[in-house]
Amino acid sequence: MAQEKIGFIGLGNMGYPMAKNLEKAGFPLSVYNRTIEKAEDFKEKSTVYQNISDLVKNSDIIFTMLTNDEAVKIVYEKVLTLNISGKLFIDMSTISPEVSNEISKAVKIKEGSFIDAPVAGSTKPAADGTLIIMVGGEEKDLEKALPYFEKLGKQVKHLGENGKGLAAKLSVNYFISAIYQGLAETILLSDKLGIERKDILEIINESASGSGATKVKTPVLINDNYEAAFALDLMLKDILLAKNAGADFPLSKTLIETYQAAHDAGFGKDDVIGIINYLKK
Repeated sequence: MAQEKIGFIGLGNMGYPMAKNLEKAGFPLSVYNRTIEKAEDFKEKSTVYQNISDLVKNSDIIFTMLTNDEAVKIVYEKVLTLNISGKLFIDMSTISPEVSNEISKAVKIKEGSFIDAPVAGSTKPAADGTLIIMVGGEEKDLEKALPYFEKLGKQVKHLGENGKGLAAKLSVNYFISAIYQGLAETILLSDKLGIERKDILEIINESASGSGATKVKTPVLINDNYEAAFALDLMLKDILLAKNAGADFPLSKTLIETYQAAHDAGFGKDDVIGIINYLKK
């Protein structure tokens, strides 16, 4: 198993620490990123490729961690021009189940394998190797991926055929978008009523209303510093994907309206809980 050559495409906020964890585990690793500077730190222990074709040709298992449908399509259009027979592709991006299923079918026609494996967790769990990995695909492909997933996450959940990992991810992020808007509104209410943020957040976190989501955003809200661990724009993308997948509820209309308006007002690059600054206005 250790002799399998691993490729990793996409070294963004999530992909970089994930690829680093595979490198630290000692797997033979190759990386590619559109902006080559982001691959600089991999040159000492891994192979950095200047193009996707060379990475795919020289890898047995290829991970992709990209921003959206368009970015994934661009990469796999290139992949599908190559001989990929016997290779396993693991897409960990959060994209639409439709696009993922199209790519999965196209990869299989060319005698490759494909699983969707999006993750729950942002940049710190990615760095700590404590992500939750939601998998859609065949059991045999998951078994092949498992030694690598174990270095990336604390839990791997197989949910069924291709597309089911993404279905779970969109459901989870839909819920988190509601938690963050609700938390932001609650903090603004307590601000108006003269309660210190650290006090109200301690009460929230120690009560039934607290969760991992509220705890991870507590220092962000107390310090009033909204540098992105998970950007508001990415949450907007995921709520829209959830809507297209069937989230047609009273709350989904409100969430889309708020996150879209926050994006339009220039808050899209802030952390998702930075929606508080839009709501404050």
